[in-house]
Amino acid sequence: MPTPTPPRRRKPRADAERNRARVLNAARDLFTARGEDVQMPEVARAAGVGVGTVYRHFPSRAALIEAAGEQRHADIVEFGRTACLPCPDAADGLTRYIAYIGEVLATDRGLTASIEATLGSARPAGAAAERTEAIAAELIARARAQGVIRPDVEVADLSMIVCGLAAIIRNGTGDWRRYVQITMAGLHNAQPDVPFGGRSAARLDSRPDNTA
Repeated sequence: MPTPTPPRRRKPRADAERNRARVLNAARDLFTARGEDVQMPEVARAAGVGVGTVYRHFPSRAALIEAAGEQRHADIVEFGRTACLPCPDAADGLTRYIAYIGEVLATDRGLTASIEATLGSARPAGAAAERTEAIAAELIARARAQGVIRPDVEVADLSMIVCGLAAIIRNGTGDWRRYVQITMAGLHNAQPDVPFGGRSAARLDSRPDNTA
């Protein structure tokens, strides 16, 4: 007998999609403003829906927080694709991308704290991590092709920069905007023939010899 064709999955109703978006947006606003003290009934009230609707879309508080973090990563990737990749100067596009991440982290400290407390880390994982790495790789590739950043810059270098940026913002240990300026200046390809630790590092040790 022929294998029966599986039934086609119906798309969620438009009102269900709108409710999910309202819940997620309300959750992001509340967690950003108040941190991990926010509870599901408060999210429901802020979104203008019943608490059952919240649980229908997000079966647990952890699932809601995880979704809020994934949405934030998606927003960052979208900014990179629409506002940074089109920059004529690829180095400027890369700098704008890192600065935007700083703006998001500085604004969303409460959400970051909630994600870390609930999930153990605010770094993207799974598909979100793949999308984040992909946009970073595109930005780096454009900048390397234009010869405006060092040829040995990799996605892992950008990840380290973002980790340092997040730590500065989380701990309030300095001006994160200046950190971005100084760090991105270090990636610029002023001396394309010199690898990290080359001539520039030697200059740090070229102090006058006063031993004579």
